Amino acid sequence: MAAADFSFDIVSKVDQMEVKNALDQAQKELSNRYDLKGTKCEILAEKDSTSLVADDEFRMDQLKDIVFSKLIKRGIDSRSIEWGKLEPGAGISVKCKLEFKQGIAQDKAKALIKQIKDKGLKVQAQIQGDEVRVSSKSKDDLQKTITFVKGLTLDFPVDFLNFR
Repeated sequence: MAAADFSFDIVSKVDQMEVKNALDQAQKELSNRYDLKGTKCEILAEKDSTSLVADDEFRMDQLKDIVFSKLIKRGIDSRSIEWGKLEPGAGISVKCKLEFKQGIAQDKAKALIKQIKDKGLKVQAQIQGDEVRVSSKSKDDLQKTITFVKGLTLDFPVDFLNFR
């Protein structure tokens, strides 16, 4: 990259601190909800994933609603939330995994690059790991690219970093 080139990165990440805050809020609401008192409903936050445990499917749906609403209020995009299948837990309880998608998959990154190139902007886009680097000699072209990508309907949230 020459000194006159400018660039930015298109990434898809979830703010882990906001996730932690949302799960803490959901835990607080869970302890205060009258209809869920005395049940086995709980939120188990491990380092890499989160598990929800409930007595039955009905209470699991209530628990999912609580967690989902708190995540949305904290600014976590719903496209990055991935619910696992219901699994039987200990005793008569059910368990569900909650994961957050991080990064842009290779095939989706290629499709995004193709859309940027089809637009006809004078930029170069390349895949770097789980993000896409876009570079150009003109900052105006980069800003047009950001506006274009924001307007696309993608199945993953995007954020723009390292604009230089």
